[in-house]
Amino acid sequence: MTDSKDLLERVARGIEASQTTSTTPPGPTDARRRPASDAHVEAINQVFALFRLNYHNQYYAAYPDAEQLKQIKKLWLESLADYPVEQILRGARHAIENSEYLPTLHRMLECCQESIASLGLPDAYTAYREACDAQSPRSAQRWSHPAVYLAGRDSDWFFLANNPERLTWPVFRKHYQAWCTRALRGETLTIPREAALEQHEPAPLSAAQQLEALARLRRETQL
Repeated sequence: MTDSKDLLERVARGIEASQTTSTTPPGPTDARRRPASDAHVEAINQVFALFRLNYHNQYYAAYPDAEQLKQIKKLWLESLADYPVEQILRGARHAIENSEYLPTLHRMLECCQESIASLGLPDAYTAYREACDAQSPRSAQRWSHPAVYLAGRDSDWFFLANNPERLTWPVFRKHYQAWCTRALRGETLTIPREAALEQHEPAPLSAAQQLEALARLRRETQL
């Protein structure tokens, strides 16, 4: 199919050249989602165009009504809004290359995960737990992928260790997305050499030291 080949090539170029992807990676289903970007709208349209060309009869049997298709695209857009554009396009290509059947939304979500798993990248929430559980010095840990370390570093290790998930997860997710996007574009990620100079975190204050610090703060602020 010439049209299908041309569209696949355009998608491939889009994966390489896209600079407008969302910076929010996939996470737990109850996480707050950001509105889909224009780039995501275009990505979903490209995905359905690919499916129409590659699963022609199945496609028209599944989506016979234009208004129904519009609602289905909206559902896919909402469900995939937390994935970078590159990952959505790679997921579609993965589905086409590995199945003769038109993928469901559930299967498409699996394909998006498989597309980054092939690069050794864990899903965002698994990466978040890995970063939160890592002990100091972090640079000495065995990381599943450098993107996990880099996202943890950019999120601030102390912040991750001393704040609740509702605050730390969105921050980590944003940084992890940025590094995943770079990896999806073909960049080789490494843990910086200067990470070897990482300092140990200071020991937490004792109860007496905390009380003394609080008293000093009250004196200084006259509270």
